[in-house]
Amino acid sequence: MANFTKKSSVSITCPLGLAPFLEQEVQDLGFTVTSKRETGIEIKASLNECIRLNFWLRTAHRVHFLIDERRIQTPDQLKVWIKKYPWEEWISDDGYFSVTSRVDHPTIENDQFANLIVKDAVADRIRFKKNQRPDSGSDLQKTVLFLYWDKNIARIFVDTSGESLSRRNYRGSGGPAPMQESLAAAIVKSTKWQPGQHFINPMAGSGTLAIEAVMQATNRAPASLRNNFGFMHILGFDDDYYQSIRDEAKRGVTKKIEGKFIASDNDPNAIIAAKKNAQTAGVDHMIDFETCDFSKTPVPDGDGVVVFNPPYGERIGNPDDLVPLYKGIGDFMKSECPGKTGYVFTANNKLTKKVGLRASSRTTFFNSTIECRLLEYELYKGSKK
Repeated sequence: MANFTKKSSVSITCPLGLAPFLEQEVQDLGFTVTSKRETGIEIKASLNECIRLNFWLRTAHRVHFLIDERRIQTPDQLKVWIKKYPWEEWISDDGYFSVTSRVDHPTIENDQFANLIVKDAVADRIRFKKNQRPDSGSDLQKTVLFLYWDKNIARIFVDTSGESLSRRNYRGSGGPAPMQESLAAAIVKSTKWQPGQHFINPMAGSGTLAIEAVMQATNRAPASLRNNFGFMHILGFDDDYYQSIRDEAKRGVTKKIEGKFIASDNDPNAIIAAKKNAQTAGVDHMIDFETCDFSKTPVPDGDGVVVFNPPYGERIGNPDDLVPLYKGIGDFMKSECPGKTGYVFTANNKLTKKVGLRASSRTTFFNSTIECRLLEYELYKGSKK
């Protein structure tokens, strides 16, 4: 069986632009970052510690535990190397596993070819040792191996997450172009909002931003609704230890919080979907949902933020038709939100000029492959001195 207490290099992946937020999260959990890249970080951790990381990381996508690494120059060398490893200690002979990869090597034109080499080598090894071959395919619900092969350095990991950690399992319906939960969590972290302050989200869509804010405010573990991870299918997994992590997380949830969470949208179907998502997440009683034009969104007195995620003409809407919308957003923040901090998340720099406010900061994010900015506006009461 695999040793769940032995430490190894752990590569934690995230979407482009979220690595600084992921680094801070990992440090807050007590780990030291050993290396950084644009789409992730590396630390030293055990498989048991990977369980905790999977349960608590909000901006990560996957947690990869390094099994072995070698200099590999050809597909044949790859097959021999993988076949020598004792996979029977990791994968049940009557189990199921899949292989994903990221390969940049002159001998490999298609990553699927590399995946197939690894699959066959692992299965052949287990069949040789156990006289039975495990099933394999593309399903990420069981054991998942990840091959990273860059030039002549190959690394084989076990993916302790399985499906992306961005899938929190609370979002049943998202409407057009829903925002990934990991991106929403990073946007919330990027604002000046603090638990206890108001979080106002006009044009809320499926409610992801508001839900992620409530989950952060109440210290709810982002993976608390998930019941399947890659680590569960590794031989040696201790369910009692995993349940202790879940139980500890439940005890740490804050029941009552100050500040209002308000999510509005002029589309009744969007609000219905947002309410369902919040109900699944267990936070619907903490969010005030309003079906109204963004300009009619109630803004309570007190400190807080107003966060807009309007269409920007890439996936939804025609840029020329959106000029009045952006002007209206600026007018709303100036007239209804003094004393708050305003934010607009968009990929269209020309449209942001129509807001009519000077941004105090611009943070770069990527919505899938689309480069976006989160613009911050200090909404002063009266004149700025």
